[in-house]
Amino acid sequence: MSLKDAHAYAFSLATTLKVAIVIFKAGDGTHSVTPITEFDDDAEVVAEIDPFAR
Repeated sequence: MSLKDAHAYAFSLATTLKVAIVIFKAGDGTHSVTPITEFDDDAEVVAEIDPFAR
């Protein structure tokens, strides 16, 4: 997915699930999102969205 779509999706997930979400760039150049607890540090982190950070 595009970076713009990934940011929108990550923000929606973070606010709905109330968990920190990481946006990462996969090896093929696309972007994806996952809860930070499930991210295993094997891809480039683009951004982190924490619903509790101010």
